Amino acid sequence: MSPFLLTRTLPENTTAALRADVLRGLTRTPKTLPPKWFYDAYGSELFEQITRLPDYYPARAERALLAAHAADIAAETGARTLVDLGSGSSGKTRLLLDAMPDLHTYVPVDVSESALIQAGHALAEQRPALNIHALSADFTTGLALPGAPGPRLVAFLGGTIGNLLPPERAALMSSVRSLLSPGDALLLGTDLVKDERRLIAAYDDTGGVTAAFNKNLLTVLNRELGADFDPGAFDHKVRWDETHEWIEMRLRSSTAQTVKIPPLDLTVDFTAGEEIRTEVSAKFRRDGVRRELAGAGLELRHWWTAGHMYALTLAAPVAPPPAQTSLPPRADRP
Repeated sequence: MSPFLLTRTLPENTTAALRADVLRGLTRTPKTLPPKWFYDAYGSELFEQITRLPDYYPARAERALLAAHAADIAAETGARTLVDLGSGSSGKTRLLLDAMPDLHTYVPVDVSESALIQAGHALAEQRPALNIHALSADFTTGLALPGAPGPRLVAFLGGTIGNLLPPERAALMSSVRSLLSPGDALLLGTDLVKDERRLIAAYDDTGGVTAAFNKNLLTVLNRELGADFDPGAFDHKVRWDETHEWIEMRLRSSTAQTVKIPPLDLTVDFTAGEEIRTEVSAKFRRDGVRRELAGAGLELRHWWTAGHMYALTLAAPVAPPPAQTSLPPRADRP
């Protein structure tokens, strides 16, 4: 079996980070919670179910693109180390891993330690020669990578970049750029702007799997913080924000209620119909992706699309400008 190492860079049991996010998000107007806390082991399992739903096209589109271009990506980058941001079950990167038989190190990064352990041990059995160094970390707050051979390919797949607001995306892109050396690369998955009905259907399936995934966030808060949310008293809601070109997932209180979170000494009142925004999922256009990459010092090298539904982008650090040299003053022309 291949070496499997887990490094924790989150506070123990992630409790401190969770407390900070909950305190900040539930004391503001409107109320918000960050989607990273969806992904405990059960939440990751639910998300895997979502990716197999007929209306949830992003996972199928991304998988088709990876199947078609993984060999090209491997050849183009020559990566010896693959860093997988928001790895979850590592399912979305398996095609990439399969195209890299000589890969030296795989670095899955996720806030869910249980998901990392489960996926890491399963992969270790399948790839006995691969070094697996999992990081239990919140990559949105900065990231230090373990020592591993280059070139390195940082993969940020699943359209997860869309869960960040524009300033957060800019900060993350700059953080990723700071990790890249000449010869390294970034592989980015982005969902594209399309018909509103298609977008809504992808986040509001008739079987209620996405609703269960959304409500699982409240279960996480109950378990980790001793809160007394009643998930049954909240309804899953989805809307398309045309101005910002993003989907919003929300939990709407079906009645006036009060929720207590004892470790935070916090009491949260909800009016009937009041909502918690739990996820933003931005949709992109090619020019916008190019601009955001350029703003972080990255250059778009390849753009692959699946029926104008979804895109994979391969980007590389922009080479620094040549050093300035002192030149003698130019003589005036006669």
